[in-house]
Amino acid sequence: MKFIDEARISIAAGDGGNGIASFRREKYEPEGGPDGGDGGHGGNVHFVADRNVNTLIEYRYRRRFNAKRGENGRSSDCYGKRGPDLTLRVPVGTVIADVNSNRILADLDCDGKKVLLAKGGRGGLGNVHFKSSVNRTPRQCTRGEPGEQRDLRLELRLLADVGLLGLPNAGKSTLLRAVSAARPKVADYPFTTLEPHLGVVRVDDERSFVIADIPGLIDGAADGAGLGIRFLKHLKRTRLLLHIADLAPTDPAADPVRDARAIVHELERYDPELARKPRWLVLNKLDLIPPDELEARIAGFLQACQADDVPCFRITAISGGGCRELMQRLQETLDRLPRPAMADAATAGDGESSWPALPPDETQPSQA
Repeated sequence: MKFIDEARISIAAGDGGNGIASFRREKYEPEGGPDGGDGGHGGNVHFVADRNVNTLIEYRYRRRFNAKRGENGRSSDCYGKRGPDLTLRVPVGTVIADVNSNRILADLDCDGKKVLLAKGGRGGLGNVHFKSSVNRTPRQCTRGEPGEQRDLRLELRLLADVGLLGLPNAGKSTLLRAVSAARPKVADYPFTTLEPHLGVVRVDDERSFVIADIPGLIDGAADGAGLGIRFLKHLKRTRLLLHIADLAPTDPAADPVRDARAIVHELERYDPELARKPRWLVLNKLDLIPPDELEARIAGFLQACQADDVPCFRITAISGGGCRELMQRLQETLDRLPRPAMADAATAGDGESSWPALPPDETQPSQA
């Protein structure tokens, strides 16, 4: 199934049915009086989060959704039937915003969460409501009210605890395969990952967390280079970011320091709040560096990035070296970090460092 994470649709609740003006016409009842019934209310439009729905593909090719209108009233005091509600199912993590005001209307961040976004119109009144002692034959009735209409923007933001950042071919998908049952595509050319992937990391029988892998960023991603930054929204709900750095690039012209700075720059350009999330540095592909050069190259990289006090981990994702220790430290830290709704103040740095530090016991590098 094609992964669709954005859609723009229009919704309309049902109009109310019209009231009716009628009078009783029965044998031996020449002046039976008014008996016009009310119109039924129009159907509402609801959105509900469903864990069995994975993408917004249903809303990419169908853009208009209308609820049914209410039935008109009838004689003999018969009220019109209410229009059935329309319920639209979306993936868990969908954010719904109004296109015209750009205001967020709903954040469906848990399974089964339901929200009313367009209310049906009220049914019109029949003439039975207008009778009085001085108006015994009312011929007035009212029309049903129109239902609400909205133009909406749907945006799916994946629910994950940890997000992976890095250049194409830095080893993000390889790491995800090494620590979870997810099987994203891995190959020796850039942009093998074209859509986000989720993997569940089970640390022990009772604890686990979710990692999100998104397509790699390159310098100029905010201006549309590569796959751009459209997938960065999937990291907004994460509590911690892993910046995967390739210290042994195959391209002779590549500079790991310049590439690491480019990732941080693109992140800040996209969303400063996202850039303030706790971010760890993970050095990958260390098995490709000669042992006698390893320590000097790592020290030079950290000094050039001004990341000497950043939680730093050394791994070899293709063989799994250092991955288990990294996952253990992640779980211990996630147990202490607040959930996304409470994390804004807790994860904000001092505004100067590009690498927000964690508590003192998390600042010692882990050796693979």
